This record gives sequence, C-alpha cells and structure tokens, in this order.
Amino acid sequence: MEPLSQPIFHRIGRIADERGLRAFVVGGYVRDYYLRRPSTDIDVVVVGSGIEVAEALAAELHARVSVFKTFGTAMVRSRGVEVEFVGARKESYSHDSRKPQVEPGTLEDDQRRRDFTINAMAWSLNGDSFGELVDPFGGMEDLEACIIRTPCDPDVTFSDDPLRMMRAVRFASQLGFSIEEETFEAIRRNRERIRIVSRERIITELNKIVLSPVPSMGFELLDLTGLLELIFPELHRLKGVERRGQHAHKDNFAHTLKVLDNVARRSDDLWLRWAALLHDIAKPLTKAYDPRVGWTFHGHEVLGSKMVPAIFRQLKLPLNEHMKFVQKLVFLHLRPIILSEELVTDSAVRRLLFEAGDDVEALMTLCEADITSGNDAKVRRFLANFELVRRKMKDLEERDRIRNFQPPITGEIIMETYGIGPCRVIGDIKEVIKNAILDGEIPNEYEAARALMERLAAERGLTPVARATEAAAPEASAPEKASAPEAPESKAAPES
Repeated sequence: MEPLSQPIFHRIGRIADERGLRAFVVGGYVRDYYLRRPSTDIDVVVVGSGIEVAEALAAELHARVSVFKTFGTAMVRSRGVEVEFVGARKESYSHDSRKPQVEPGTLEDDQRRRDFTINAMAWSLNGDSFGELVDPFGGMEDLEACIIRTPCDPDVTFSDDPLRMMRAVRFASQLGFSIEEETFEAIRRNRERIRIVSRERIITELNKIVLSPVPSMGFELLDLTGLLELIFPELHRLKGVERRGQHAHKDNFAHTLKVLDNVARRSDDLWLRWAALLHDIAKPLTKAYDPRVGWTFHGHEVLGSKMVPAIFRQLKLPLNEHMKFVQKLVFLHLRPIILSEELVTDSAVRRLLFEAGDDVEALMTLCEADITSGNDAKVRRFLANFELVRRKMKDLEERDRIRNFQPPITGEIIMETYGIGPCRVIGDIKEVIKNAILDGEIPNEYEAARALMERLAAERGLTPVARATEAAAPEASAPEKASAPEAPESKAAPES
C-alpha cells in the first residue's frame, strides 16, 4: 500500500495549500513505513500554525480536536485515526532541564531538533510535492545501514535531552540496529546527565527494551554505555566472575540476560520477562565460598523476593499484582529445578501446585529458560525431568484439585464447633490439615478433613460445645489467587 494513500493526507495537504502553509508527515510514521512495521503514530509538522490546520481538518471531518496551546500542538481523532499537529520549531535547553525554550522555525530546524536521523525524515503533503521525501540528514542511508545516529552534534543532542540516550539504546534493541560510533561515545560522555530525567520516563524506555525481540542487546548496550550502573545498579552488580583456585562461578549478569532472551522466545509477557531479569538479583548479596564445593548462593531466591518491592518502588514500576507475580516467581524459581534433580514425589508436586497457583505455567516457563548450561546432555536431562514434573502436575491437578485450593476446614468452623475465640491452636489445626492434604495423607474433601480436625482437637483437650450445630460443608467457591508463601510484603509509553 502506498504510504500516503489514506484520504486524510490529501485533505491535510489541500487545507495547508489553501492557507499558503507547508505541511509534512514526519518521524515514526515515515520510519516505520520503510521498516515495514505497523504504525499508528501520525505526526504532522506545519511551517506556521499546526493548530490552525488541525482545527480546519476537524471542522471538515466533523471530528474531535484537542488543542494544547501551551505546547503549540493539536490532536484530531477521526474514524480510528489520530493525527497530531505541531508548528515547525527550533529548541534551546538550559543545563538542568529537559524542557526546551521554543520558537518558530523552518522544517529543517524541526528535523534538526529530533533525536535520530531515522526519526527526522519527512514526506511533503502539499499538492506541488505530495509524497516527496525530505531527508537532509541522511536518515534513509542510516535506515538501510541499520544505524542509530543523531542528526547533529550528539553531545548537544544528549546533553539537551538525556532521555535520548535511553531512546538510542531502545531503538537499537527494538530494531536490531547498531549505534554509530560517535553517537555511542557521546552517550558514554554524557551518561551522568541521565540523573535529571524522571524515573517515570526512564522506566517507559526500559520496559520497551525488556519487550524487545532480543532484550539482552539493549541491556548489554546500557552496560557498555555506563547507563546501567546509574539507572539499575542492582542488575549491574551481577557482573563479574570471582575465582579461587579451581573454583569460579559463572557471570550472573550474562546468565540473567540469557534467561531473559530464553523467556522472550517463549512469551511476550512483560512481567514474566521482569521475573527473568530479577530471578538471581540477590546473588551478589548471598555469595559465599566453601572450599569443599566452591561458590554458593544459598537463599538467593528468598532474599531476591524480598528485594522485588524495593526495586519496583525505585524504578517506578507498579506496586500491584504485577509486582506480587514477579515476587512469587523469584521466590519459587528454584523449586521445579530441585524437583527435576530429585525423585519427583506427589507431596512435593502438590506443594508446588499449591504455592504457585495459577502462575505455575509461568513458573515452569521461567525455570526451563533458566537452564543455560553449555552441556547439551545436562540441558536435555533437565528438560526431560521438567516434562516429568509437568505430567505429574497434570495428573495430581485432575485428581486432587490442589491448585489454589483452600483447606475445607476454616477457622470459623473450628471456633463454632468448640466454642472458642481466635487463638494459636486454630492456626495449628488448620496447618496440620493443610499439610495432610498436600502430603496425600487425607483426600482434599470436607469429611476427611473434619475427621482429622476432631482428632486433633481432642488431642489438644478441646470438646465440642453442648448442642453445637454441626457445621455444614462449605460450598465450593471460585479459587483465590495464591500468594508466595512467606514472601515479604506484599503487567507503560508515551513516545514512539
């Protein structure tokens, strides 16, 4: 399909011609057409008043127009199409702010202020030159060469708006492009400027890197430019290998990126990818040397789960069910691996199903991705054992209905039966009943659980209250989402 085949482009061009103005489609819509990527971002630059053209277009289409006079922009929405209009401008910046001083300019001024050459290409919409490419900074050549480069001095570009350093890495990661050498070195020189950018803007770019086809590429670039240490120090601390005698541990940063890429090949889920990124985050804090076995990281899954809320808070990620999902997977990520190395007992699989709940498939995906050994035989053995765990989970789930189960005997039933108030013995009885079901000692049924309750209560000196009404078996209800056991406290994007 021709790039400007939609009738709206001819309308804009005619309106601009009638007013003696020049109008151009610029930026992501142009870039993505040549990359054969779908794009819904239509940005129109008018040499003159973009708001005037937007209002005239909206009147013709009987469409809604939103005007932002402070920024000199307007948005027209019509039949599922959104077009943003802005007047051509030039910008200047103060050293301590990303907010520019703006004044009217030419089309070339407007293209020069843009972040990268591939985002500075424009198509004319005027009748005398409709569809002509205006590309003063060689964006098409860079697109063909798969290069990210700034249209002017990169030191000025990145010092003026340091978020562009993150965007350079993000575009390289999304598109599989390389960053041109001088542009790359300018990022390294200006990396400290990232400190003036809000965490909200940084996490928007970071999430797009996480969602890239091969996200490790973006994180390797963040590390090489020096940005990673500034924006995500916990991940940066995974780098490096320590050696004592014959013992050396693997580079946990490189391992984490392999796991992230493995998950990315299996899932587009942002939060599962974050779980991959954070699954070993506590290894630097739990590293210890044992002369008999070498390096150990005992308890890193527990400490890592405790670190998740603070990392989410620091990065301005949501402190909601997405954070709890990541926390749970970090806490449980060793469990299926341990099962695959040992005899797979029904009891252990029941507990895994109970603790993972509806997230068990995501957990298994993460654990399979975590097998990054260069020993092919070892990988095949682990994956075969994981398949055994999966089959056992399916069988037990169909038979015992363990996933997300709530023990049939509640605290209310115990209190009503024995005429007691809340106390520790109620929790003890409930815990024994839960473990008996998970260990396969009794079936996951009310009558069996009540019989065990009565025996346990008698052992503790409890007697039913006189004429106590027999508590009825609770009706089956929708399962509740299980949380990570003992886990501490408790799936973003403006720019194209």
